[in-house]
Amino acid sequence: MEQENKRVSVLFMLFGTLFCVCLITANVLETKQLSFGPINLTAGIIVFPVSYIINDVVCEVWGYQRTRMLIWMGFAMNFLFVIFGAIADWIPGAHYWNGEEGFHQIFGLAPRIALASFIAFIIGSFANAYVMSRMKLSSEGRHFSARAILSTIVGEGADSIIFFPLALGGVIPWEEMPSLMLSQVTLKTVYEIIVLPITIRVVEFTKKHDHEDVYDNDINYNIFNILKI
Repeated sequence: MEQENKRVSVLFMLFGTLFCVCLITANVLETKQLSFGPINLTAGIIVFPVSYIINDVVCEVWGYQRTRMLIWMGFAMNFLFVIFGAIADWIPGAHYWNGEEGFHQIFGLAPRIALASFIAFIIGSFANAYVMSRMKLSSEGRHFSARAILSTIVGEGADSIIFFPLALGGVIPWEEMPSLMLSQVTLKTVYEIIVLPITIRVVEFTKKHDHEDVYDNDINYNIFNILKI
């Protein structure tokens, strides 16, 4: 019997690795607060939008089913990072070590914030992938720039609408919540627009290198159908 030759894409593995690194890095950077005039942000904005750009690239080249697997893989790796960090934070440090407070600020992520982050990530990422997939079908593969920007607005919007009330409701004034969410979505979308020329070239190179350009005809969009790729 002839065995089917299944080729593993090196580029897909590299995108998957970078995706997980970005999510984990964002967790660490979120502990630093930034201010630009009247706008308050976290340092996670430096890297977190990259995960949505990777989401767009993978969905555009390999389709929704591969993207679904990537999102769950990123969720699992991020979850492990948070769990291991919490365990290390819980274990008492050596008597001669004086970095306990700083370590706790980085790795002692409050359960409420962690839960809000995980829920927002899953819903925002899948919203982004779904919009990319459906728009590619309806536009017959045209207008990648519009699809990338609109999917980011939807994904980042869902992420912010879920994360901030769950994580910070009652901590910051409710009247400040809409402006905070709007500034986050706006800046992350601007980030996507600025790097869009690079994203387009990455997509073109990847399609040419891997000879892939998947259209999601008649697929199951169930987010829990993880093994179907």
